[in-house]
Amino acid sequence: MKIVDKLKAFAQRQSPEPCFSFEFFPPRDEAGMELLFETVAHLRRYEPAYVSVTYGAGGSTRRLTVDLVTRIKRETGIETMAHLNSVGSTKDEIKGVLDQLAGSGIENVLPLRGDPPKGEARFVKTEGGFGYASELVEFIRTGGYDFCLAGACYPETHPEAPNAHADLRNLGVKVRAGVDVLITQLFFDNEDYFRFVDRARADGIDPPVIPGIMPVTNLAQVKRFTAMCGAKIPKELLARLEATGGDVAKVRAIGVEHAVGQCRELLERGAPGIHFYTLNRSRATVEILEAIR
Repeated sequence: MKIVDKLKAFAQRQSPEPCFSFEFFPPRDEAGMELLFETVAHLRRYEPAYVSVTYGAGGSTRRLTVDLVTRIKRETGIETMAHLNSVGSTKDEIKGVLDQLAGSGIENVLPLRGDPPKGEARFVKTEGGFGYASELVEFIRTGGYDFCLAGACYPETHPEAPNAHADLRNLGVKVRAGVDVLITQLFFDNEDYFRFVDRARADGIDPPVIPGIMPVTNLAQVKRFTAMCGAKIPKELLARLEATGGDVAKVRAIGVEHAVGQCRELLERGAPGIHFYTLNRSRATVEILEAIR
């Protein structure tokens, strides 16, 4: 089922539950694969609207991403969304991946420009490929594929955008190219999300905007993530986390507590669902879901 249809059902109150979803990344080895499917099994009881699987930098996990979304949908019945990065791929290669996804019954795709391959500082368009996610979206739409297309968005502005206005203008181009649903990058201050949605609506950008939440379970790791994606950790939250002196259990407890508060407020104020960045683990996400449902 297409994710946009699930969101419409919730908006019309034909479905009582908001759309909870979980993001995974392709494991590097067999132990990681086992952990991933254990995580999927743990989270399945919460009846996710969908789960998504990321695409390695430079298209490094292309085949595995396709295999995983196909296997998860086939073996668990959970709807899946495949990330699709354009970096490192020609149009013909992208078409091959789209054909595989369509042939496997996958109905949801998240087209992305993608990050530069490891060791490279900036994105370089592949000859015969795409320079922007909006170009990839347009390619899929004009290619006759019947996918629900999601788009990434940045409540605190894309790190490569010169300013928030330019970032929103670029998002509008992507939406007009054919995006059905928007999913935000992680953020820790809900006002960033609500201000972003207000600005998007005022600019004529009307797809549902699903907030992306990552509970802090490892402070050093989250600092790296926020530095890469342009997000910030609020000063008060950062002070509490740093005051733990690196105590893993205390960091995790504070991170989960903050995420629970975020999710409750987001849903109370009209967010259509929550997309959890799980890092292939279920414990923190389960605790959050138990607290908010």
